[in-house]
Amino acid sequence: MTEIEFKALAAEGYNRIPLVAETYADLDTPLGIYLKLAHAGPLAGRMTCLMESVVGGERFGRYSFIGLPARTVIRASGTLTEVLHDGKVVETHAGDPLAFIEQYQARFKVALRPGMPRFCGGLAGYFGYDTVRHIEPCLGPAIKPFPAGMEGGTPDL
Repeated sequence: MTEIEFKALAAEGYNRIPLVAETYADLDTPLGIYLKLAHAGPLAGRMTCLMESVVGGERFGRYSFIGLPARTVIRASGTLTEVLHDGKVVETHAGDPLAFIEQYQARFKVALRPGMPRFCGGLAGYFGYDTVRHIEPCLGPAIKPFPAGMEGGTPDL
């Protein structure tokens, strides 16, 4: 993509424009690259992930996505959802965290381009066990505070 193409997409209102770099990695595996990138820097190993796609029983994944520490994090516990930017809470929401995430994601207009993988960026994370309580009403609400400083436990998502 050229700078002119990038600026044209931005002018059309796209606020998420995927950029791709292809490289030969004959001597590296996705796991090896992940370990090199994710375990360097001040947040070594924290809030990182390696996602592999496997389609139709293929032995090896088609795509590898390496997620490194994000500047913006969404976390939820019970019915409280927080958006953190650079470690500081910048937004809170009381209610269904799944509905909030859907509204939050709608803020972004992604420029999908030919030849791009089906997933080329966006929100990546996990859903904890109690998240099912927001989907299946017969289980009742999960009302619990965030663990102090989050070091003592894991948020629902």
